[in-house]
Amino acid sequence: MSKKVLIITTSLRANSNSNQLANMFMEGAKQNGNQVEMISLQNKHIEFCRGCLACQTLRKCVINDDMNAIIPKMHDADVIAFATPIYYYEMSGQMKTLLDRANALYGTDYHFRDIYMLTAAAEDSHEVPQRAIEGLGGWIECFENAHLAGTVFAGGVSAAGDIDGHNALSQAYDMGKSIV
Repeated sequence: MSKKVLIITTSLRANSNSNQLANMFMEGAKQNGNQVEMISLQNKHIEFCRGCLACQTLRKCVINDDMNAIIPKMHDADVIAFATPIYYYEMSGQMKTLLDRANALYGTDYHFRDIYMLTAAAEDSHEVPQRAIEGLGGWIECFENAHLAGTVFAGGVSAAGDIDGHNALSQAYDMGKSIV
């Protein structure tokens, strides 16, 4: 039985390195017949969470922006993969804003179980994505049925396209292909 896989790319740069990781993850996930959808935050309007907590009773956010179309897709996905560039050893600001705004999912019968994180950064040390992974881990902890199923890191990539030929691309493909 195929799974619904949602990939959310958070880089605002066209042809970004993290988006290329997401593309390879998508290709791998499609190999096993999964239903795969990719959403890019590029050209999306997503405001900051206001902390009003109205979403906890309404099950949707009162802010009328592009998150209102993304939250139901997150809810219904069996698998969610987030792709982000690493900025100052952390996830992109737009990814953090998206996670904050996904508060409407808390306390629902969300479907997602497996969460993946795909990251790219100019610096190459294996410690570079750790704070971003921990940040996503804090979000995942609020969803007791979900867990971090895997991560891929492409280090040493800065300019768009630097990732070409990087071994993280095949890792992302294989990770997507492992979804059954």
